[in-house]
Amino acid sequence: DPLTPIALPPQVPAKEGLATLPGTRLSYWDTQGPGQAIVLLHPATGSARVWSYQQPAFARAGYRVIAYSRRGYGGSDPVPNQNPGTAADDLHALMDFLGVKKFHLAGSAAGGGIAVDYALSHPERLSSLVIACAVGGVEDKDYATRIESLRPKGFDEMPAIFRELSPAYRAANSEGTAAWAALERAAITGNRIGQKPANSVTWARLAGLKVPTLVIGGDADLYVPPPLLRTYAGHIPGAELAVVPEAGHSLYWERPDLFNRALLDFFAKHRSQG
Repeated sequence: DPLTPIALPPQVPAKEGLATLPGTRLSYWDTQGPGQAIVLLHPATGSARVWSYQQPAFARAGYRVIAYSRRGYGGSDPVPNQNPGTAADDLHALMDFLGVKKFHLAGSAAGGGIAVDYALSHPERLSSLVIACAVGGVEDKDYATRIESLRPKGFDEMPAIFRELSPAYRAANSEGTAAWAALERAAITGNRIGQKPANSVTWARLAGLKVPTLVIGGDADLYVPPPLLRTYAGHIPGAELAVVPEAGHSLYWERPDLFNRALLDFFAKHRSQG
């Protein structure tokens, strides 16, 4: 039953640290071990702390699981006014710091756009790519206009729990809603504005993407409803598409059972490429 709350699972042991990288320091956690790495990119309403449902599930499936907080989030250094860098370059530097040569990359919402940007810069480092509930940074006017038309004036000022959690989840799980909201309130710890993408993300660029890709989202997502998910997936050669019922923009949190299963099935298919 999608309306049955899922308890937060106990986490597996993970190393936590502050990685000193060119121009910044980023807070991260890493379950370590010999398994192939999965790197998780948080949404704009979160930090490295939001992956409570994914960390133990992915680690117990044999993977090394890594998440970090981007600049301005979760205790990482803020974005400086001068030389703000790019989120994709920060990710690349962190992987070099951790000694990770090849990995599965999964990003939710704003994290999904950064995952796409990274895939365009460094496809050789990725075993697979998951774009979850993400507008995806595409600049083509037709797509940008469609996205914009979905959001009425004042949408961005509405409470995050309204914009990002489905009504089904909020109705069924007041405790989970409160826990999500607490993580959202604590996420931003410094200036997070000012970084630009490393690439110009266009349909033409995505048509040349050769990384195995899964596009996944919820059917009640106010940002990226199923028709836009289908449009996005349709522009990436061979991309798989999954739409999860009774779920909104925070799919990783609302339906972790279905989200985790979809990602683990997808990663397993592309393990040999690591």
